[in-house]
Amino acid sequence: MKFGEVAAGDELPPADITVTRADLIRYAGASGDFNVIHWNDRVATSVGLPGVIAHGMYTMALGGRYVSDWAGGAGAVVEYGVRFTNLVPVPDDDSGATVTFSGKVTKTDEAASTVTVTLTALAGGQKVLGKAIAVVRLP
Repeated sequence: MKFGEVAAGDELPPADITVTRADLIRYAGASGDFNVIHWNDRVATSVGLPGVIAHGMYTMALGGRYVSDWAGGAGAVVEYGVRFTNLVPVPDDDSGATVTFSGKVTKTDEAASTVTVTLTALAGGQKVLGKAIAVVRLP
């Protein structure tokens, strides 16, 4: 992907990313976030959750990977931020949960060779990331 090949209004190809309980365990180990709501249904439901939920930062990281894959590498992402708007319940089965990512180029900056991408992340038909915006520098 090169800067001149991208224009405001261009859409990124959507991607479905599956999140399983095994993914949550690996993320917990990598991040050090062993909060019980991310692995124990009994505790998660006792605090009012629908069951085990994905780490918010893991969901954010999946969005970052989605953008960096499109841009050609993690080094292309100059800025990235989100707000967490909903939960991603992850059932204890072989299917897990699906988070569907899509994106749209909303701005280009020729002087900086950057594009701004607004992301959408849906799980179970619900928006799970809000104000998800990445600034990407393209060659």
